[in-house]
Parts: sequence; C-alpha cells; structure tokens
Amino acid sequence: MKSSGFSAGQNASLILLRVFIGWHFFYEGILKIYNPAWTAKGYLLSATFLKPFFTWLAGDSVIRIVDTLNIVGLLGVGAALLLGLKIRWAAIGGILLLAFYYLAHPPLPGFDHGFTEGSYWMVNKNLIELAALVVLYQFPTYAAFGLEKLLFRKSTIVEQQSPLKN
Repeated sequence: MKSSGFSAGQNASLILLRVFIGWHFFYEGILKIYNPAWTAKGYLLSATFLKPFFTWLAGDSVIRIVDTLNIVGLLGVGAALLLGLKIRWAAIGGILLLAFYYLAHPPLPGFDHGFTEGSYWMVNKNLIELAALVVLYQFPTYAAFGLEKLLFRKSTIVEQQSPLKN
C-alpha cells in the first residue's frame, strides 16, 4: 500500500480527528451498555422532524432492536476508527447514525430543538461530526497509522513470498 502522500502534520491531524471521533462514538456506546435504564425511546418520541418515522422506531415492537443497533453501531464505528480498521466503512456507519440523530431534532427554523446543549441554528455538533466523517472517508488514514496498515503489510509480505506467485 502506498503512503498517503500527506505531510507528517497532515497525517497527524487526520489521525487525531479520527481517534477523537472514534473515542466519542465508542464512549457513547459504552455509556449506553452500562446504563440498563437507557433507551432511545424518549429521544425518538420527541422528534420534531419526520415524526411518524421516529415514532414508529420508538414503538414497543421495534425499540429493543433500535436500541441494540444504536449501541452496536456506536461501538463498531468507534472501535474501527480508534483501531484504524475499515475506516471508510466506519465513516459511512457514523455518517448514517449522525444523520438519524440530526434529522430527529434538526436545528432548523420553526422546529423545537428539544435535547440540545445550546442554541444552534442549522448547524449543530451532529452535523459538524458528520462533516468530519465525510473528510475521513475522503482521506482515510490507514496508510499512515492503524491496524489495517499492519494487516495489509503482512498480507503483502506473505503474497510476495508465496511460491505459487508467477
């Protein structure tokens, strides 16, 4: 695998962004696991945009699946970003999760902002983190730092040493 072609500072910045976002996702997943009372039901029922869809997700027949998928998604995206493994897949998963969070309570004019930590207008932390994941998708850092680099290097070495190679 070729080097990323970025300067050391650019690589370090992208890796730092990846690790911070990965930590945020992973930590949020861990918090939900260790809080047996946690459920997304209240958040979904208070949705201000696409209310019928989010109300359906909060229904008694679906909410356990939604809660489980949310936790698994947070942990999976977080672990992949932290470890530097399948970064593009993790970025896509994180983008999807954040899009759902954003659409449930968009900080748009005319909508109640519900569970927000401040006064946002159109751009909130979910949208910013989503945009950062788009950047990480475009500039994956596995060539600079991560398990994918180590695993790829080992498979390349094995492939080069293979007696079946022409």
